[in-house]
Amino acid sequence: MKRIFLLLITISVLSCSSSKTVRDSKKVLKGEWTLNKIDYSALGTYNVTLLNDASKACFEGSIWRFIPNNNTGTYNINDANCSPGMRYFNFTIQEIDEQTGLYGFLLKPTSEKGKSDTNQGFRLTLKSLSDTNMQWQQTVYVDGKPFIINMNFTK
Repeated sequence: MKRIFLLLITISVLSCSSSKTVRDSKKVLKGEWTLNKIDYSALGTYNVTLLNDASKACFEGSIWRFIPNNNTGTYNINDANCSPGMRYFNFTIQEIDEQTGLYGFLLKPTSEKGKSDTNQGFRLTLKSLSDTNMQWQQTVYVDGKPFIINMNFTK
């Protein structure tokens, strides 16, 4: 009986931990990234506010830092024509499909002390991740049609 109980506890602990693939992704994600380019799935000029914070022009060139051991990070908008400064967030990576390498990525803005004033978060897809490149996609709907925002980072 003790062995069965111990086995059940071990299984439940292992099932709650992150998969090896997600843990490996966090190791690659760790560090400083530059958001180089943002583009859209449709041609045209759009007035998009990303993460309820700033425009595409403000985000391009921003520096992002990920600290996976506590799922926190920062991004710094350094364009003087925008509202420059450091922003803080918590993030979660959730495995979607190990074969395709797609992950769910939840980014939640916080204060400098890690507290969130709102219950707001942003769901993104971690489309690709390598040692030097990363791409996020966010799908929003405009007039009932999907509109994809691609955010391309380099390390």
